[in-house]
Amino acid sequence: MNNFLNVVRVLLKIIGKIAVFFAKVIGVLTLVGAYDVSRNTNLDGSVVKRYFLGNGALTWLLSPLNAIMDVLALPFVNKGVYTLEELPAAYQSELKKVLDASVSENLIEKLEEVVKDRARTMVFFKWYGENVKNSLEIPAFHDDYKYVQTIGVSVFNKKQSTSKHFGPFRATLRVLYNINQMTDASAYITVGNTTHYWKDEQLFIFDDTLMHQSINETSQTRYCMFIDILRPSLLPGVFKGIVGVVRYFLRSVNYIFYKNWDVVES
Repeated sequence: MNNFLNVVRVLLKIIGKIAVFFAKVIGVLTLVGAYDVSRNTNLDGSVVKRYFLGNGALTWLLSPLNAIMDVLALPFVNKGVYTLEELPAAYQSELKKVLDASVSENLIEKLEEVVKDRARTMVFFKWYGENVKNSLEIPAFHDDYKYVQTIGVSVFNKKQSTSKHFGPFRATLRVLYNINQMTDASAYITVGNTTHYWKDEQLFIFDDTLMHQSINETSQTRYCMFIDILRPSLLPGVFKGIVGVVRYFLRSVNYIFYKNWDVVES
């Protein structure tokens, strides 16, 4: 009996230590997550709930890594929403090369047959620094870029929208470029208190770990370049290495992020 009680005491001590450890982890995650979600300019109870208990949960779990990247990026402070001119010249040069190719290679014409019967389509040419093979020949999209890490095209058919959601991690900025000209104000993206209408400006750059939503309530199909570029920093090699590590761990589960899309792979 005494031996049994001794075993129980030991087990309770072990369980207690494990509970204390996880309580500390949750405490740190909660504090860092509170900082992370507070960056949203439209902060209210629904945003907080979605971040901690909804589709922002992965962003919350990665919030310590994201906070570290905020520090590593200094003195470049995260602006949330950017103009092209606010990026360093070398970043602008790579982006312009990709965007020019999307027009000069008649990308819309090449995609029309592929996407015409699909509600929402994603076509990748490069994903987190690694080239992706598909049937569309756009050589410039497979070049070896220093700053551009992801190159794809998101296609919204008529009357299609995403839910409000958060991107998972902050080693990159999201660059969207609407290739075809939209004609009315019912095609737009919201990021916090910012609403960007595609009819007014084809290019939009933002931190996608902020809650955002893309809307296309028009009668047009919307063709939009989907690009990830390294965050401006004095340590681009470090951020590129982080992207490579994340690619390795997300490779087998990336379908989670695109489960509501038809991903064209060939």
